[in-house]
Amino acid sequence: MEEVRLQKYIADCGITSRRKAEELIKQGKIKVNGQIVYELGTKINPQKDIVLYQDKKIKEKENNIYILLNKPIGYVTTVNDQFKRPSVLDLVKVKQRIVPVGRLDMYTSGALILTNDGDFVYQVTHPKHEIDKTYTVTIKGIVTKQDVELLKNGVKIGDYTTKPAKVKILKTILEKNSSRLEITIHEGKNRQIRKMCEAVGYPVLALHRSKISGIDVKDLPLGKWRFLSKQEVERILK
Repeated sequence: MEEVRLQKYIADCGITSRRKAEELIKQGKIKVNGQIVYELGTKINPQKDIVLYQDKKIKEKENNIYILLNKPIGYVTTVNDQFKRPSVLDLVKVKQRIVPVGRLDMYTSGALILTNDGDFVYQVTHPKHEIDKTYTVTIKGIVTKQDVELLKNGVKIGDYTTKPAKVKILKTILEKNSSRLEITIHEGKNRQIRKMCEAVGYPVLALHRSKISGIDVKDLPLGKWRFLSKQEVERILK
C-alpha cells in the first residue's frame, strides 16, 4: 500500500477533519509506532505503521456514512461537552464513530450532517467551498425592505463584514410585532444569522436551518435522522 500523509490518514479514519488532524499533530497528540510526531509532512504506511491518538490505535473505517439530522433545540453539536449537556450524538445511534459537520448552536434547530468521512468534513466546512445553508428566521419587529437589502448586501458583525446573502420576507405578523425571513448564506461564522439580524436592529426569536445545499428537512421530524444518498452527497460536494 502506498504511503499517505499522516493528517489525511487520520481524517480518512473518521477521527476528525484534516484541518483538525493537523492541529492534533502540531500539539503532539499523535504517535506513530510509539513516538510522538510533530511534522505535518510525515507519511505512514497504513499496513505497517501503528498510529495512536489518546493512546488508542486508529483504525481505518470500513464504510463512509453520511447522516442528515433534524436537530431539536436543546442539543449541542460538540462531541465532548464539558457541561454534560445533551448532544446530537445522543440522537444518532450508529456503530461508526461520527462527528457533526459544522455546528448549530444549542438554541437553533434544523439540518445537521454527521459523518465518519474526515475529507467530507473538511470540504463542507472550508470557506472556499461555499456550501449554501438556508435558514428560517423569526425576528422581533416588522422588517423593512431597506433592511432586507442591507442583509442581502452584507452587514458588519464585529470586525467582519458578511458576504452577499439571499434574503426574502416570508411573513410579517403585525399583531405579534414579528417577521419571518428566509436567509441563505455560505459562510459559517459563529452565530452569524443572529448577529446579522441584530446588526440591523432585529433580535432573533427563533432560528431553524431548513436546508444544506438545497437538501431540506421538511419531511424529517425534529430529533429524527436518515442516511444521505450517494447523489445527495455528490450534490453537496459540487
